[in-house]
Amino acid sequence: MKHPSLLIQAALCMALASCSSSPPAPQASAPQPSEAPISHRNGQLDLALASGNYSCELGKSVKVEREYREQVNYRIQLGWNGRSYQLERDNSFSGLPRFKDKAGKMVWVDLPWKGLLLDGKTSKPLANDCRMPGSATPPAA
Repeated sequence: MKHPSLLIQAALCMALASCSSSPPAPQASAPQPSEAPISHRNGQLDLALASGNYSCELGKSVKVEREYREQVNYRIQLGWNGRSYQLERDNSFSGLPRFKDKAGKMVWVDLPWKGLLLDGKTSKPLANDCRMPGSATPPAA
């Protein structure tokens, strides 16, 4: 009859252990303005990204000129395959900066370490892994 009492004791130990509180998560220090390239506005991220010529995979390039209003990148002029497009900021579900033209032909998505140009009709990538020369690499997973 010792077996049932050992099972009860083990169950009680597990129940008590599950009631204990875990140590508090370490508090991250608030980033200094010079260290904070990302801000939030209405669930949308505002990344401090440069204008200029982005070099992409397969030897492709995209020219991006950013327009700001009240410190928010609300529009870009995009140069692609010899043509120029005006893309407006479009709220995205993820909050990442997403721009599209009024005709819906082009979509530019900004990530902190790269950009991506999509066909607005099919969502297929036109230019991937677009980076400014000397830009940072993606974070480790």
